[in-house]
Amino acid sequence: MSETHFHLQPWSLPLPTTSVLVITAFGYSWGWLRLRSDFPDVIPTWRLAAFMSGLVSVWTAVASPLAALDHRSLTLHMVKHLLLMTIAAPLVLAGQPELQLLRLLPKHVIQSDFLIRRARWLIRCPHSWFCWLAATVVVIGWHLPVAFQLGMRSQWVHNVEDACFLLGGLLFWWPVVQPLPTATRSPRWSTALYLFMATLPCDILSAFLVFCNRLAYPYYLNATQLFTSSPLQDQQCAGALMWVWVTFAYLIPAVLITMQILSPARADSPKPEQSAWPTPAIRSLNDAEGEGL
Repeated sequence: MSETHFHLQPWSLPLPTTSVLVITAFGYSWGWLRLRSDFPDVIPTWRLAAFMSGLVSVWTAVASPLAALDHRSLTLHMVKHLLLMTIAAPLVLAGQPELQLLRLLPKHVIQSDFLIRRARWLIRCPHSWFCWLAATVVVIGWHLPVAFQLGMRSQWVHNVEDACFLLGGLLFWWPVVQPLPTATRSPRWSTALYLFMATLPCDILSAFLVFCNRLAYPYYLNATQLFTSSPLQDQQCAGALMWVWVTFAYLIPAVLITMQILSPARADSPKPEQSAWPTPAIRSLNDAEGEGL
């Protein structure tokens, strides 16, 4: 008990990271309230809750006491990565932050053709194969011993590592969450296969951590252990956690999407119109600005 208390003492609130997240939360809330007051049907309340939950997950992973303990346990280090990629990222995307950010921009910026062209390019840029590859490179690359050891010894590199996992998660979940209808060109049925394929690299990595019977990251050999388990047992626990967590996080949405596709009600329902965002949104916001809202 005293040992755990000892490791909790060095933690202090990271003001820069926390400030950025708080400012982001206030900015999103303000944009959401303005958009909600002008167009009540554009964005529901649950998206606000999803985005805020995503920011809380990011803070938990990078600025909470959990972040200070990842140097003592590979299992907790793995929890951080999984929080960023499989919880924070999809929740942030589900909040549709692009609409709130657009609402905060000045009128002359919203009206610019440059913004419209860049926004359309950004929305249509990520393809499923690119998103899958980017997420896989992040997961495998940062778990290579050289990169992992460097991140554990340098706080700057460690921050870059956290940012990569969040960005990789955002890219990965983009075709799945589909924050905008034009964000993907793939048929919906391929999303289930996309999620299944994403489990394979994680399964390989988790199997290696569990069954290699040697310490993959010597850093933890010299670190003061947080728990009573040995560094090798901690590594095996981290690998098992990754396998179970990723299986549920990826395969459950795949099953739900498959059930939705096979649902008889889907065949009878009319096809939704393709969104032409950002043009209609920009025009609506311009009209609201012209009315002094």
